[in-house]
Amino acid sequence: MVYTLMTAHWGLPSPNLVVSVEGGEGREALKPWVREVLRQGLVRAAQSTGAWILTGGLREGVGRCLGEAVRDHQTAASSLSQNKVIAVGVAPWGLVHNRQQLVNAQGSFPARYYVQNTSQDSRCLDNNYQAFLLVDDGSVGRRGAEMHFRANLEDYISHQRTGIWGSGSIDIPVLCMLISGEASMLERVDLSLRKATPWLVLKGSGPAADLICELVELSTMPQSPTSSPADKEGPSVEQRVRVRERIRRVFPSEADLEKLVDQALSIFQNSDLITVFNGEQEGADDFDTVLLKALVRASKRVSSDASVNIEELKLAVAWNRVDIAKSELFNGDIQWRYEDLEDSMTDALVNDKPEFVRLFTENGLNILDYLTNRRLESLYNRLSDSSLVYALLQRKLNERQGLASNMAPASAPEDRTPLKSPISHPINDSDPARALSLYEVSRVLWDLLGDVCQPFYFGPLGLDHGTSTRKALKQMTKLLLGESPYKEQCCLSPWASLFIWAVLQNRSEMAIFFWQMAGESVLSALSGCKMLRELSKMETETESKLAMKELAHRFENLAHDVFSECYKSSESRTYTLLIRKSPVWGGATCLQMATAAEARLFFSHDGVQSLLTQIWWGDMEDSTEVWKLVLAFFFPPLIYTNLIDFREEEADDQKMEEVFFQRGDSLDGGDATVRSLADILHTNEDAEEYNALRDKSKGPSPSSQKLPFVFQRWRQFWYAPVTSFFGNVLMYFLFLLLFAYILLVDFKKPPKGPTPAEFVLYFWVFTLVCEEIRQSMYTGTTTVTVWQRMHLYIQDIWNKCDLTAILLFSLGLVCRMFPWSYKFGRAVMCLDYMVFTMRLIHIFAVNKQLGPKIIIVGKMVKDVFFFLFFLGIWLMAYGVANQALIYNFDSRPEWIFRRVFYRPYLHIYGQVALNELDAEKYSDEPGSCTENETLIENGIEPCRQADTSWLVLTLLSIYLLVTNILLVNLLIAMFSYTFSKVQERGDIHWKFQRYKLLVEYHSRPCLAPPFIIISHIHLFIKRKIRQVPSVKMGHFVLEIRGRKASQLNTWESIQKENLLSMQSKRQRNSDTERLKRTSSKSVGYLSSPSHSHSNCSNL
Repeated sequence: MVYTLMTAHWGLPSPNLVVSVEGGEGREALKPWVREVLRQGLVRAAQSTGAWILTGGLREGVGRCLGEAVRDHQTAASSLSQNKVIAVGVAPWGLVHNRQQLVNAQGSFPARYYVQNTSQDSRCLDNNYQAFLLVDDGSVGRRGAEMHFRANLEDYISHQRTGIWGSGSIDIPVLCMLISGEASMLERVDLSLRKATPWLVLKGSGPAADLICELVELSTMPQSPTSSPADKEGPSVEQRVRVRERIRRVFPSEADLEKLVDQALSIFQNSDLITVFNGEQEGADDFDTVLLKALVRASKRVSSDASVNIEELKLAVAWNRVDIAKSELFNGDIQWRYEDLEDSMTDALVNDKPEFVRLFTENGLNILDYLTNRRLESLYNRLSDSSLVYALLQRKLNERQGLASNMAPASAPEDRTPLKSPISHPINDSDPARALSLYEVSRVLWDLLGDVCQPFYFGPLGLDHGTSTRKALKQMTKLLLGESPYKEQCCLSPWASLFIWAVLQNRSEMAIFFWQMAGESVLSALSGCKMLRELSKMETETESKLAMKELAHRFENLAHDVFSECYKSSESRTYTLLIRKSPVWGGATCLQMATAAEARLFFSHDGVQSLLTQIWWGDMEDSTEVWKLVLAFFFPPLIYTNLIDFREEEADDQKMEEVFFQRGDSLDGGDATVRSLADILHTNEDAEEYNALRDKSKGPSPSSQKLPFVFQRWRQFWYAPVTSFFGNVLMYFLFLLLFAYILLVDFKKPPKGPTPAEFVLYFWVFTLVCEEIRQSMYTGTTTVTVWQRMHLYIQDIWNKCDLTAILLFSLGLVCRMFPWSYKFGRAVMCLDYMVFTMRLIHIFAVNKQLGPKIIIVGKMVKDVFFFLFFLGIWLMAYGVANQALIYNFDSRPEWIFRRVFYRPYLHIYGQVALNELDAEKYSDEPGSCTENETLIENGIEPCRQADTSWLVLTLLSIYLLVTNILLVNLLIAMFSYTFSKVQERGDIHWKFQRYKLLVEYHSRPCLAPPFIIISHIHLFIKRKIRQVPSVKMGHFVLEIRGRKASQLNTWESIQKENLLSMQSKRQRNSDTERLKRTSSKSVGYLSSPSHSHSNCSNL
């Protein structure tokens, strides 16, 4: 009844914990460390858990100290957490000062009680308490009247449920705390212990507390070997004697000694419910640990069943004390079941406590059973509304909700519920179409990862990858309005899904843990790096942006380190790992994801570069000299000689066995020698063509057919990317020579032109246009639309350069056909030639010496734009002032532009014409100028002003000082900084660019323009007429399944575990060495003669 009165009528929130503080009453002064424990330990711990604190409630001793601590913490806390700590006073009615104020015959709620503020202790009620319970047994001026009532109240509360109206799943934990105390406190402690209420005793705080601490120590002492079995069941005679001696020493004036001995022995028998806290040795900051340990010890005494300890487990999760959970709850004494850990696992995930997530997964929680699609959606529904991913999901959800509103039946408007923060609230089962689903998550991931991966979660949702967005929205709305069977299905890749969930929230430790548990470590780390870098571009908060970039860099390092371990173990498997198509990450490969994430450090690894080198050279040896390639390019029959070395040919099935895993391979480093990964690519291309043709005409399998030596060697040479590259380079130089010859010699005016050479040039450019069209249509994966392909194509800066060159050439071609626009067309052609020539920079980026320098030049171009910004401001300021001071009036626009912008710009390079600036010394000749505005408008030169020549020269000096000294040196400094910064990582940047160039030429036809038109015709026949699919669209993609895929994943996981073990060992060794060095320094200091001499002097 009392508890219901307090919660239902007084409006006190139900507690998550009750701490009943006993002792420390009266005018006895509290020790400083006890005050610190109450203020910094108990109240802070209670505030973090939403606890009630029960005391005497009077303004004396412990009650006054706790009241002040509660007041101070509530003042400093936010408004949301202000009512978490509830201080309740339980005092005897006959002891309250001025209690007559509370007497009201008519009744009053709340009661009024006036207290005079004083610094001295008094028996007045403390106004810092939220509620009081006054117990009246008829006595006046005597303590202890409330003892039995308080014990019964504590016992009753301990059997109530937490939560609103007892809706929680655990009982309210109750803990009594003893500070000091007299002899009568033994009865109070014994009474609560008989009800199995745990106690926390502060050692050194006072007589009763010290006596109980001695009893606890006595219980840990071994019994005498001469003790009888009956003595072992109860207190022995020897123990009774020891207890009597201790009580006589602590309370020498007590008359009823035997009663105290019986109470002490009863306490002794229940000493396992008592926890001792030594405040002089332990800090107040660890007080929450002490509280939790005391509760855990009490629950373990009741039963070893896990369901009894769920309450303490949830407290440990709420307080984030995984150390206590490990030592008390997960030490092997309790058998935990999946059902016991399910709710705590959700709390640990939502509240970002990765250590508990690790602990639960190691102690009986099966993640495959735990993470269903419904629970994954609930995790996304509980995102913080201040996070970036919340805003992204909200935007996608609003789009679907707008469509759902239109599709809802008009006959039931009352069933529609208004949208109120759907992501921050649990899923509304009555209107599931308005709740967040995995489809919104999939769309956000598509925006972050782009076309590297196929859409996530489309399989469980029953959506096709090629479905348009609007059609998918309609299908999802119908699905959610129905039964939604996908929700009860288990998540196919639980660790990867949780990894994505953690990365999207930028939870570093949680994401690292899920990455450790997930498979495909290299690809997962690169995917996390990609998502975080995309999120950092959208984030507006500086701190969050930096945290995302830091975590992205950390994942890139993890991918690099794991790949290094794999490369040390097996080169061939590492190559397969790079191009293996992942079913978990939407068919992406490591190379594709690293490119999208711009993981330059990953690309700089020797293993990646070794693979790229093999693919670059194809079936030829990578030691082949360039001049041999050029010679064979012009004289193809030489490829059948020994001029160029080719790798030895093997049977296709033997190659595949070498590349993949033989049955005898070990997973920890057994390796089969691989000769060329490019062999796999060509083998796959051949097999694809044969399979496509075999489906139409039941021909023999590809393994039974082998090309003749002539065709095979021809294919090996011309299909290598390096051959395609050098062929394009040579033909491009010829194209530029032809273009230059036409502009300088053979660009004739119509009707004499165009000449035959021009028609050759036009055809050549036409083949370039065809190649650009092919590149734009085969950009990205097969799931993207044509417009998305065009968008991806335009994003590349060199594709923009190609488009600019083609558009300028088209404009110049049209203009040169007419006599009236011939000169303009020729000028456009000249500019276009410059653009085509600049394209050589991209071609030579593959060179190891020129490549890094080209990157540096590109970075310096950005610096030049900043320099031109400052220069433009200063140049305009000087040019306008200079023109206005020299000439009073000059309305000719062309001359104004030259003198305001062009002439000051030439001053920077030393072209200073003093005869134009100094009118006082170099005066105008008579008749050469005029002041007449009409004549000036007709083209006559205006006269200069001699009286302002001194100011013009002064401004000239300042202008040259700022531009030539300040701004030019600023530009040099910027160049120096950029050079030194990029030079350190220039090799890394170049290796990343090299991959892009390799992919481009690997996907190109083997013939170069203008002969590339033959390859285009061949491709058109193969793709459109014969319906043979393309392999090169996927850029180095291998799809392995079954046992081979499982073995590859296991091998990769082993290498990751080796890396993590090595890093952990290195960390431990570094910490150990640091402690050793510190210890040796301390020992050396203490043993030094000067230190010994100073100690002797002090003595």
